[in-house]
Amino acid sequence: MFHTPVLLKEVIEFLAPRSGGVYFDGTLGGGGYAEAILEASSPDGRVIGFDIDADAIAHAGDRLKGYGGRFTAVNRNYSEIKKYCDESSLKFNGLVLDLGVSGYQFDEGTRGFSFGKEGPLDMRMNASLNVTAADLANSLSEHELERLIREFGEERFAGRIARRIVERRRTKPVETTQELEEICYLSYPPPLRRGRIHPATLTFQAFRIAVNEELENLKVFLGSLTGAVLEGARVVIISYHSLEDRIVKEGFKSLAHDGGFKIVTKKPVVPTDEEVAKNPRARSAKLRTVTSHEKDAVIHE
Repeated sequence: MFHTPVLLKEVIEFLAPRSGGVYFDGTLGGGGYAEAILEASSPDGRVIGFDIDADAIAHAGDRLKGYGGRFTAVNRNYSEIKKYCDESSLKFNGLVLDLGVSGYQFDEGTRGFSFGKEGPLDMRMNASLNVTAADLANSLSEHELERLIREFGEERFAGRIARRIVERRRTKPVETTQELEEICYLSYPPPLRRGRIHPATLTFQAFRIAVNEELENLKVFLGSLTGAVLEGARVVIISYHSLEDRIVKEGFKSLAHDGGFKIVTKKPVVPTDEEVAKNPRARSAKLRTVTSHEKDAVIHE
C-alpha cells in the first residue's frame, strides 16, 4: 500500500541507531524507516514518527503496534519538531526525513496527486488544509500561476500552461487531475509531448509544493535542528528534486558554518542502478547527512 523506503540501507548506516536512543521519523508514511530503526535499536530504542496525513498515521500505527511503547505516532508536520521537543522535554539521537510523496498518496486517485489517476484536483497531504490545488488553479492570476509553476516546478513552458489554465477556466473551473493534465499536454509543443518526462510532471509538482508549503516547512525544520538534537545526533534527509536538495545543501552548510554541526556527505548519496530498477520512484533521490557536535565524525566522500 505504501512505497518501498528509498535508500533504506544507507539511511540506517548513517543514522547508526542503537539501543537506548530516541529517533525522529518526520515523514512517517507507511512506517518503513521507523520499523528499520526500531529493529536496529533493539531492545529499547524509541521512534517518534510525525506525519500530517492521518491515513499514514493509522496505517503505520497498525504496522508498528508490535513495538508497543517504543513507537509513538504523532499527527503533526515535521516542521513542528522544536515545539514538540519543548513540550516533551525531549531531544533526539537521530532524525530522518524522506521528502517524497508516498506511493499510497500517488496511487489514491481521490487525493489528486497523480495525473495518472482521475480524481479531484486536491493535492493536500493534510485534509484539514484550507486550500486545494483546484483553488489555486481557479483563483490565481495568469502572472501568479506562471510564477508558481516556474518557481516550484522549474517548468520552461510555465507561461503557456498558465495562459491555457486561465483560458480554460473562463468556460468552466479546472477541477480534476485529468483536466490539468490535458492543459499541460496541450501547452507543450507537439514534438516534446512524448519525451522522457510527461508534460504535466513539473506542473503537478509545483501545485503540490504550493498547496502543502513544502519548501517553507523544510526551511523551518532545518532552522529548528539546533534545539532538537543531542550531541552526536545524525540528521538524514532524502530529497527528490533540485529545489529541495538546494535547500538541504545550503541549510546543512549554514549549520556547519555556525559550528554546531559537521557535514558527513560531501556529495549526495544516490540509489544504485539495482535499486532504481526495483523501485523506479527512487531514481531522483539524493541523500545528505550532517552530525551534531561530533568532532571525529567519518566523512563520506
